[in-house]
Amino acid sequence: MKEEYKALFTPWKIGNVEIKNRIVLAPMGGTCIFGWTEPNHFDKEAAWLLKTIAENNCGLVLPGIAPVKDILGGAWLYQHKWKFDQLKEYMEEFHKTGAKMFIQMTAGFGRAMALTEMMTMLGQNDIVNKIASPIMNPQYLTAAPSDTPNRWTDKMEARALTKKQIDDIIYAFGETARLIKDAGVDGVEVHAVHEGYLLDQFTLPYCNFRTDEYGGSFENRYRFAVEIVKEIKKKCGDDFPVSLRYSVVSKTKGYRSGAMPGEEYIEVGRTMEESEKAIKYLSDAGYDMFNCDNGTYDAWYWSHPPQYMPNNCCLEDVTHIQKFTDKPCVCAGKMQPAVGAKAIANGDIAAMAVGRQFLADPEWVTKMINDQEDDIRPCICCHSGCFDLTRHEGSDNDQDLSHSMNMCNCAVNPRSMQHNKYKIVPTSQPKNVAIIGGGIAGMEAARVLKLRGHNPTIYEKSNDLGGVFIAAAAPDFKEHDKQLIAWFKKQMADLNIPIKYGTEVKDVTSLGADEIVVATGSVAKRLPIPGAERAMTAVEYLLGEKEVVGDNVVIIGGGLTGCEIALDLHKKGKNPQIVEMMNDLMAVKNLCLANSSFLRDYFKCYDVPVFLESGVKEIGDDYVIVEGKDKVQTKLPADTIIMSVGYNPTPLVEPGYNLGIGPVNVPVPDVCAPVVKKVDEIVKELLGPLVPVNNETTVGGKTVYTIGDASKVANIKAAIWGAWDVAMKV
Repeated sequence: MKEEYKALFTPWKIGNVEIKNRIVLAPMGGTCIFGWTEPNHFDKEAAWLLKTIAENNCGLVLPGIAPVKDILGGAWLYQHKWKFDQLKEYMEEFHKTGAKMFIQMTAGFGRAMALTEMMTMLGQNDIVNKIASPIMNPQYLTAAPSDTPNRWTDKMEARALTKKQIDDIIYAFGETARLIKDAGVDGVEVHAVHEGYLLDQFTLPYCNFRTDEYGGSFENRYRFAVEIVKEIKKKCGDDFPVSLRYSVVSKTKGYRSGAMPGEEYIEVGRTMEESEKAIKYLSDAGYDMFNCDNGTYDAWYWSHPPQYMPNNCCLEDVTHIQKFTDKPCVCAGKMQPAVGAKAIANGDIAAMAVGRQFLADPEWVTKMINDQEDDIRPCICCHSGCFDLTRHEGSDNDQDLSHSMNMCNCAVNPRSMQHNKYKIVPTSQPKNVAIIGGGIAGMEAARVLKLRGHNPTIYEKSNDLGGVFIAAAAPDFKEHDKQLIAWFKKQMADLNIPIKYGTEVKDVTSLGADEIVVATGSVAKRLPIPGAERAMTAVEYLLGEKEVVGDNVVIIGGGLTGCEIALDLHKKGKNPQIVEMMNDLMAVKNLCLANSSFLRDYFKCYDVPVFLESGVKEIGDDYVIVEGKDKVQTKLPADTIIMSVGYNPTPLVEPGYNLGIGPVNVPVPDVCAPVVKKVDEIVKELLGPLVPVNNETTVGGKTVYTIGDASKVANIKAAIWGAWDVAMKV
């Protein structure tokens, strides 16, 4: 282990509980020991992941939130006594790892509850909500200190909690903590005066307009959090440690409006001045530790930093606040081990919290200890597997229900929270498998196939591995993407997977392989606009194949790639202008709001021109004509034009098709496939795809699988998970 990390591996105390090192697993929604939304559930998948992390040298493990009142069914957690019996058995095994565990309990979400369209429909109508409430009660789930706008929908406001509801929640914290203590857990964490959740909303002036004892003065706004810790101490004793998840500064300008790093703004939430007072007040009330970062759901990128946020983005504020309490402060927020270790050695913070890197690689601490840092699979801060709650103009939380029910998966590591589904099963019949294309999907398929005992060979037409992800990783702020490419290259080398560079395959039957995997990626689309020959594609820009001339750059397409290009250009001193046909930037499903809201807020902060519901009518020598939905045309100065309007798959073979008949998909006979494909092309513009594409087909008696963008253009999660799905079938 490097000398610079040594401070991370010194013991420390929370109250009377000693922790063996200074690395803390930050709690993440989804890694919940009592399940997430499901009632009557001890989550064995979460338990396995948490124990694996503990076995790999994490000092303090904090599972994801345990609502003191079930989201579905509405029962109190303390009423499920049998869950705590299972927890007690589990803790006996867990403690053999030498790690400690605190279980995090939450009062709820308030106006931060991510409502789906269905939940909004139930909650809008008092009668419908009452009928649905034995199963789900959106009005209660969104209840807040005061009537305030919900973060995710314009169709339903949060309603004020009653005093009786507050009293019930306080009692539930005490009872649940008592059962947790009796189960042998080392402590609890109260969630949260943090991130704009319910308890935090009580403390924040822009969310709390109450006139009773829970609103108005500083003491009243923090009363709820104080009464909770006092109730826990009354039930569990003063020596039972209680941590508080705590946002030092809210970094919030208003509803759905956050502050950029370094921006001068007027804080509507918790200022640093109030935080200095609050942390001492909460310490005196009985909290034994503060698990810190910054932000609210209105400034969500502080609590869930994407790649665009600086590394160690909360450290300066946490270092400052540690001076105002004698209780240990833990710092989260894209923490780097060397920086965290230095801050700990200097006495600036007590410990370093890390969340999603543990999903990408639960063994990363062990690898760091063993000087195997190049083998750590990096988290790329995409949130597309772990927490892809999303919103754009006119939508509610536009996240697939399957994603809502299965958070804390991982885009780059399908095994997180799915270890029984995605696992390496050795093959009894090793096969020679040709993989055409050395992008992320191709390399992941090769890696899994090799680990299973097959003999994969990659055929790559270029002289490098990474495919289109090389372009995606090009901007300076994409350092984690670059690390992922490097990790994959090392895996290929360590596993001795043959790679045929400079080899373009046109006939899949010519390779002599037993089975074939096509991972040939996609090509950029071009719009048929007069003057389009002047425009470069997003990939040409990102790879530096074409040079940006002048300062004024028009980007056609406001999806994620177009917005990241605009960010990159602005940071380089250029003047980007974004033209987008939709009513918002990045108006797609399952793109995490922490990522998209950063980009939207950045463009607002720095006055980057954005033309929504607009199309490009003409590209001239030094201009672009843009037409809005009102048919008004605007002439934009354009020294350079970048077209970022998506990609088309480039499969080597025609995809198969499935007929969706009931719950069974019936493969279409090869002889009928051309006809089915033509019908599909005719109707899909009106009805969507007539039949789902099947990524498995037969060519010349060989089974051919098509994966990644070659099958369907999507994100890195789809590429990696799809590669696993195929590699486990071979």
